[in-house]
Amino acid sequence: MTDQTITAAFYRGDKSFAVEATAPKQPGPGEVAVRIAYCGICGTDMHVYHGNMDARVGLNRIIGHEMSGTVAACGEGVSGFEVGQKVVVRPLDHCGDCPACNAGHQHICHKLKFLGLDTDGAMQEIWTVPAHTLHLLPDELRLDHAALIEPVAVACHDVRLSGLQPGEDVVVIGGGPIGILVAMVARDAGGKVVISEVNPHRLAIAQKLGFDTVNPAEQDLKAQINTRTADKGADVVFEVSGTQPGVDAMTAVAATRARIVMVAIHATKPQIDLFQFFWRELKLIGARVYEGEDYEKAIAIITSGGVDAETVITDVSPLSDIQAAFEALDRSPTAMKSLIKVGEDA
Repeated sequence: MTDQTITAAFYRGDKSFAVEATAPKQPGPGEVAVRIAYCGICGTDMHVYHGNMDARVGLNRIIGHEMSGTVAACGEGVSGFEVGQKVVVRPLDHCGDCPACNAGHQHICHKLKFLGLDTDGAMQEIWTVPAHTLHLLPDELRLDHAALIEPVAVACHDVRLSGLQPGEDVVVIGGGPIGILVAMVARDAGGKVVISEVNPHRLAIAQKLGFDTVNPAEQDLKAQINTRTADKGADVVFEVSGTQPGVDAMTAVAATRARIVMVAIHATKPQIDLFQFFWRELKLIGARVYEGEDYEKAIAIITSGGVDAETVITDVSPLSDIQAAFEALDRSPTAMKSLIKVGEDA
């Protein structure tokens, strides 16, 4: 790797980024340097932007983890990767010796480091990461589309844990970026999906993607689902809204022995109707991040067109305009997924 300096965007606090030249980190043993093409802005990045995670990330952090790129250099002992190959990073670095890791659940390691939050991330031209975090991409997959793999892997993990079977009725509560991706992955798995959302712009995107929708601010969601399912209810419910009304709805629309997957992160403890869990023998499933197989599924589903990347990606900005990109996303009622173009496409 011959780069003497690279360009990176540093979070400085108070909703501000500084785009500066810096020295790239050379890959050490077991590490790979990745030349970043695109990096998506996610909800967690927006929490950083708003200062809600300053205690964790500090005021000199390069954030970003929804990325795509190519191998720039490999450190000592790395095999299976070559310079120029298209890759994405699964941004989880586990300790390898806690109860979760020892049980084979490295993705929820007790000492898990999330790359791009607990370490520097992908809003830089070259990002050096542990080799075990890399996944190879097919040559035909566009790198802008590949920047969706991380959030699609979240959706793949959620749907996998739900045990969704073809033909089952599905309700996705919350039609933001992750909700839309969950809906697309659930539909690809054979689910009959309805999206519940109050934002008219998000409803329009969901309808453009071919989903049936309900606006619970204007319609009775439970009545609508009962009408569609002959009073059975939904077999699988994904709570992606992060709101108390969403939690109320997840038990109200659930069929007997339905599986409810808690996807959203709730800022405060919600009240849950536990009586419905007794009455209808419901199951509540927690779902956090993803595992390797979810990344491979995400790569396959995006490559096959099961996720409409062109519709989900609503804008792309250069790294030099990262400040304006965050400001625009913060005030936009219509944006779905915003990408930062960090480097050149392969």
